[in-house]
Order: sequence, then structure tokens, then C-alpha cells
Amino acid sequence: MTRQPVESSSIAAMGYDRSSSILEIEFKKTRDVYRYYAVPEEEFRALFNADSKGKYFNAHIQKADYQWEKVS
Repeated sequence: MTRQPVESSSIAAMGYDRSSSILEIEFKKTRDVYRYYAVPEEEFRALFNADSKGKYFNAHIQKADYQWEKVS
């Protein structure tokens, strides 16, 4: 999956695969990459366009109980 760099103090890059509804996030501090499954495209768009991507991630992705896995 191709990830795009984003302007954020906590997230380095993110990508989204529409066909599988997978959100992939690379975190800035650790460079760890995580995949979140069954994330609606609207949720990805809201995260991508959020003024504070870290705050949005914490409030809407992390707390939404999406299944996830650490990729690297």
C-alpha cells in the first residue's frame, strides 16, 4: 500500500485501500506501521483532512475498536 506523507506531529504517513477498507498509518516517533481493518472511507477522509491528525486518530480510530495489526 502506498502511504502519503502528512503534516502531523505524531503521524508520518498514511494510506488507504478502498477495495479492502484498510487504513495504514506510519507513526513519526517510532516509524512503526499499523494496519486498521474495516475502516470506512469517510473515516479515512476525516482523519486525512483533520487539523490535528493525532487527536483525530486517538478519538476516532484508536477508540473505535477497529481490528489492527503491527506491520513493521
